[in-house]
Amino acid sequence: MRYYIGLMSGTSLDGVDGVLVEMGETDAQLKQLAASYVPFTTELRASLLSLQISGFDEIHRASQAANQLVLVYAECVLHLLKNTGLAPAQITAIGVHGQTVRHRPEYGYTLQINNPALLVELTGIDVIADFRSRDIAAGGQGAPLVPAFHRSIFGKQGETRVVANIGGISNISILRADGSTHGFDTGPGNVLMDAWIMQHKSQAYDANGDWARLGQVNSALLAQLLDEPFLRLAPPKSTGRDLFHLDWLNQKLSLFSEVSAVDVQATLCAFTAHSLADAITTYAPDVQSAYICGGGAYNATLMAVIESALNSHSTSVNVQSTEVLGVSPNHVEALAFAWLAYRHTEGLAGNLAEVTGAAGERILGALYPR
Repeated sequence: MRYYIGLMSGTSLDGVDGVLVEMGETDAQLKQLAASYVPFTTELRASLLSLQISGFDEIHRASQAANQLVLVYAECVLHLLKNTGLAPAQITAIGVHGQTVRHRPEYGYTLQINNPALLVELTGIDVIADFRSRDIAAGGQGAPLVPAFHRSIFGKQGETRVVANIGGISNISILRADGSTHGFDTGPGNVLMDAWIMQHKSQAYDANGDWARLGQVNSALLAQLLDEPFLRLAPPKSTGRDLFHLDWLNQKLSLFSEVSAVDVQATLCAFTAHSLADAITTYAPDVQSAYICGGGAYNATLMAVIESALNSHSTSVNVQSTEVLGVSPNHVEALAFAWLAYRHTEGLAGNLAEVTGAAGERILGALYPR
């Protein structure tokens, strides 16, 4: 048996999701044996958030934050081992994404802070990290990397499906009926909604979209948000907090005299939904089913607005979470990095050039042996 661990901490900056999987003879034969979630402390989240923009002594601060982050990774790994009764020597490798603090493929780099060497020391397991850099070196966006994984476990011959991951940023994988796969970042996921409710209600996120549900969408503000040039770019494309952040939102809001805080939240929910729906209907007009993963799948208000936005394009699309496909929405990305670690150890490519724009398929990640 070959066992792998996948660890993911995304742009929502809430914590680490981990999974332990058993791999079969092919990359589609993946069985989840255990899952764990370890939340970030308030202090670690603040440290990571402060690194999203340039600041004083950031090299030192980034290194210290990376060390603290790895302690959380190691705790998550230990939970997984305890839950399964497996020993470190039985695990082939850990696939770990790291925490993105810069994503600038237009300048030829992406940075996910991490300390893989420390994670090896703490766990006694081979670690594979830095999955995005090789794709960028080959001329790609370095993101999204999940479409190949989505095709492997969610694809269905003869049916066009879309898998949408709504974390801090939203991305889609278009799994076409003919077996081809495409994907790209569509715009913000939860990042603006989370930032806005934190500013006004000191809450990390809008649970179930309850606050947004109380507001009214401001159509003029929504039109201004949807006028963002990134949304009109043709794929391949990727984005992050480098573009979508509170200063970006406040610049848009400065054009309006009076919009209540709750109406802004409702409008941000609509912005995420409409930018996602527009991307789907433009690039996957024959879509039959849309499956949502990531934190956004747990926001009932957002899910309803996405379905309404899709069907406003005269497209009958059933919107459900990946739970109906047998995979919990908050485990999909961690599973993807366990899968990417498996691909690395097998000498197989992890990217799709048609998705990222890279010069070709590449083996992704760097190995830190035990």
